[in-house]
Amino acid sequence: MDLEGVREALLKRPFEPFKIRLADGRSLGVRHPEMVAVGKRRIIVVEPNDSWSVIEPLLIVSLDYNGEHPGKKSRRKKSSG
Repeated sequence: MDLEGVREALLKRPFEPFKIRLADGRSLGVRHPEMVAVGKRRIIVVEPNDSWSVIEPLLIVSLDYNGEHPGKKSRRKKSSG
């Protein structure tokens, strides 16, 4: 994944929380766009407990949105009546 994909996810309005899934199996939750800094070659993610991780973009496997692909719309049945 490239940095531009992460930037797009952070700038999406309304913002939708997502997880950054890494090649080693870890995932980092992004609940708010201000908890992530995207530089020229690195990404820093601050966790709710104030710990932080520096990530190499090449190690990002995917960005996961509530278990669904970001472009996929959920199908809800409309109730009649």
